[in-house]
Amino acid sequence: MASSIPTNLEDLETLIDHNPSVLASVQSIHAAEKRIRAIVRRTPLLPSTRLSLAFDANVLLKREDLQDVRSYKIRGAYNRMTQLTEAQRAAGVVCASAGNHAQGFAYACNAMQIQGRIYMPMVTPKQKVDKVRLFGKAYVEVILVGDTFDDAAAEAHKATSEGLTYVPPFDDPGIIAGQGTVGLEILEDHPDPIDFVLVAVGGGGLISGLGSYFHQCSPSTKVIGVEPSGAPAMYESLKQGKVVTLDSIDNFVDGAAVKRVGDLNFAIAQQVIHKMLLVPEGKVCSEMLRLYNDEGLVVEPAGALAIAALEQIKAEIKGKTVVCIVSGSNNDINRTEEIRDRALLYEGLQHYFVIKFPQRAGALRDFLNNVLGPTDDITHFEYTKKHNRETGPALVGIQIAKAEDYDALIARMNASHIEYQIINEQRMLFELLV
Repeated sequence: MASSIPTNLEDLETLIDHNPSVLASVQSIHAAEKRIRAIVRRTPLLPSTRLSLAFDANVLLKREDLQDVRSYKIRGAYNRMTQLTEAQRAAGVVCASAGNHAQGFAYACNAMQIQGRIYMPMVTPKQKVDKVRLFGKAYVEVILVGDTFDDAAAEAHKATSEGLTYVPPFDDPGIIAGQGTVGLEILEDHPDPIDFVLVAVGGGGLISGLGSYFHQCSPSTKVIGVEPSGAPAMYESLKQGKVVTLDSIDNFVDGAAVKRVGDLNFAIAQQVIHKMLLVPEGKVCSEMLRLYNDEGLVVEPAGALAIAALEQIKAEIKGKTVVCIVSGSNNDINRTEEIRDRALLYEGLQHYFVIKFPQRAGALRDFLNNVLGPTDDITHFEYTKKHNRETGPALVGIQIAKAEDYDALIARMNASHIEYQIINEQRMLFELLV
């Protein structure tokens, strides 16, 4: 088990048997902590009674959602920008981001009075874009471009030809050291052994910084990375032993959805990550709703990612001390219905059908009486009567009380000779109709 972590840097260095140069050094992370402490909040490490009981473990949450910018990204952005030369500050800076790095970058620009330009994907939630402008005030210009982070990054790199300094969201030693201060705080605030720490992974900045610190100062702690199933960039890269660029990704977990992880981040990840876990987007949505309903926590999809992965390692963490990083809470309330729908679909409680109804009076009443169970509910119904036809299609959404009720629903539809098509798993048709 890991021993208590000394706070004296000289004593702490004696714990380090081997520090390959690719890792963020303990010294660089401590130096970053000193640079950022005046502007970055030291977030609490709080126990979760619900999760501890559910998994028979000591589950602690590192609440990075409580930063002023609602995510850990301010740490790396501010640390990196404090190291700019005077000439670089005068010329201005540029970044690309799906939201959270942009907010940290904007906050730093305003605090340091540096002009910055921010490229963000056009699909970024409006709430995040508005927050970026709020934090940056007159010191930032926001430009929406492309559909993914990678599209925005390509435009941001072009801006360096104008003399702007690019401040990357993850693939940079200064960014990595800044994010590593999350690990420093955890070990200072919890000197007893920590068995597991779960970290959401997008480009890899947080896990490479935090992982570097744990690898050197608490080597027995297992660092587990978590990605959304629709954007497994680090998972595939580690699996193939090289940085992989994904052809396409699901942008729903926008704070952790990139086609390609950072090269430096990958090199560090190979040394510090115990394993990678993939979590379906629907499972993330279920956990977001549970956190809100049971604990009053409003988190974004990436913020719930680490917690949503606990179920996969339930046997491993029994009786252990586990830290989950709540990495952000920049969630747009306009996404609530989509989040709820994805959660219900994942849990097997929401089902959509295209049903051919006879074009006669009483057809819908027969369906309600003969097909729907006592706890089934129609949540969506679209029907247009067609002239001179015997049947007309309707899009019907049915919510069931328990996942096991589905088979009985299908059996009743078949017994009633209902002509139907299930569209839950037909992605293109589902997105078109629902």
